[in-house]
Amino acid sequence: MEKKINLVTAGQIRNDIPEFHVGDTISVSVNVFEGDKERIQIFKGIVMGIKGGGISKTFRVRKISNGVGVERIFPINSPRIAKIEISKHGSVRRAKLYYLRNLTGKAATKIKEKKRVAKVTEDVAPVTAPETPKAETVEVNEEAAVS
Repeated sequence: MEKKINLVTAGQIRNDIPEFHVGDTISVSVNVFEGDKERIQIFKGIVMGIKGGGISKTFRVRKISNGVGVERIFPINSPRIAKIEISKHGSVRRAKLYYLRNLTGKAATKIKEKKRVAKVTEDVAPVTAPETPKAETVEVNEEAAVS
């Protein structure tokens, strides 16, 4: 039974979503349907938490809109998400940033920025250029200049 569930959900898991962590500032482009029309709405905020795993993995994003905090929960594998862009990588020491709910003003959006290094999947040997005999050409030039 579990193998059948894994086969069905394997086709629904998205691979085009970038890897992000709690504390990162991201902008989520969401397809919004209004009547017959479809448009893309961008929700930009701080990732407060990531929950679940597999097909049911979700993440919570918080932004301040007109002085009011707005949180939204997105399923990572939702077809309504057009794309996710990472603006900043945040450095936090918590798995859930629920303390941001009590903060106001700039303190609610200010998280220390962290520089992340991209992971290398393959070990590549450094390419070395063949050495050229530069010392010999310098000696020849000095002898030609002396005579």
